[in-house]
Formats: sequence, C-alpha cells, structure tokens
Amino acid sequence: MQRSLILSIVATALVAAAPLGRAQMPMKGMEMKGAARPYAGQQSREIKALSAEEIGQYVSGAGMGYAKPAELNGYPGPSHVLEHADGLELTPEQRKQTMALMQAHKEDAKAIGAKLVAAERELDALFRSKSAERAALEKAVSAAAQMQASYRLSHLETHRRMRDLLTPEQIAQYDVLRGYAGGSSDQHQHGKH
Repeated sequence: MQRSLILSIVATALVAAAPLGRAQMPMKGMEMKGAARPYAGQQSREIKALSAEEIGQYVSGAGMGYAKPAELNGYPGPSHVLEHADGLELTPEQRKQTMALMQAHKEDAKAIGAKLVAAERELDALFRSKSAERAALEKAVSAAAQMQASYRLSHLETHRRMRDLLTPEQIAQYDVLRGYAGGSSDQHQHGKH
C-alpha cells in the first residue's frame, strides 16, 4: 500500500513537472549536442533540480504553464482577463471579482511555491550531505511531489473559478483575444457550470 502511494506521488510529480519544459534525454542512437555533459554547470546551483529562474517563478506564484489544460480549453486566467478587460467588456463587478480572485490566488501560489522550493532544497540537502537513506528519501520525494501537485491545483482551480465569473460570449472573445480561436471544436463549448 505504501509503495503504491509513493509511486502514485512520484507519477504525479513527473506529470506536474512536464510544463516546465525540462530537457529530455536523447533516445539511444540519437545524437544531442553536449549529450555527454547535459548537466554541466548545474552542479553550482543552490538547488540542483531548480534554476534560479524557476525558484524565482515559484516564490512569485508564476503560472509556468501549469494551467495549460484549463487555459487552452476555455477556462481563462484572471491575469489575462484583466489584461483584456476592455475587449471583454467586463462589468465593474466582474473586474472587482476578478481582481479579488487573482489576489487570493497569488497569495496562495506564492505560499505553496515557497514550500515547494523548501521541499526541493530538503531533497537536495539529502544528497549533498551524502546521507540519502531510503526512508528519508521517500519522505522528501513525497513532500516535493505534494507541493508540485498543490501548486498546479492552485493554478487550475483559479482558472476553473474564473470561468464562472464570465459569460459564454466573454469566454469566446477571450479565446479570440488570446489567439486560441479556431482550435479544437470542443474548446468552444462554453457555459456556466
């Protein structure tokens, strides 16, 4: 039971990390420039698994592509809704609710992002100290994976809630303004939940 839970958490972390655009290892027989040293230079990072830019994005609550399934399927994000407020003809009440949603989300995402960075720092410390025992490793990986999942959920849930504040016409216009119009046909089946 515990092993399946750990495997599930690790799988969740891998799926959550997909939007980060990390380099993939080349397939056997395929050449990649610098493949013999794909991590060269990264050994000097504060947290080996995260660049300084990624750390900054997490602690600032940045989207980092975590909400793509929502964004590209008709669930707008509040930041971009406010960016296009005039084109969407938001009412004063919609603006107020969108700003409140965005503010609450930013606070949540920043807090989770800080915890995610701390969890990655702990995982890194296990290996840096040369004391990566199995039980401690499982605990550290689980903590990091849980924070990855929480971070992504925060972004996706915010998009879900944003959709409820807009009319179907505004959602369709958002897709046009963001360059998504003409995408998959099921993308434009808007409506309130």
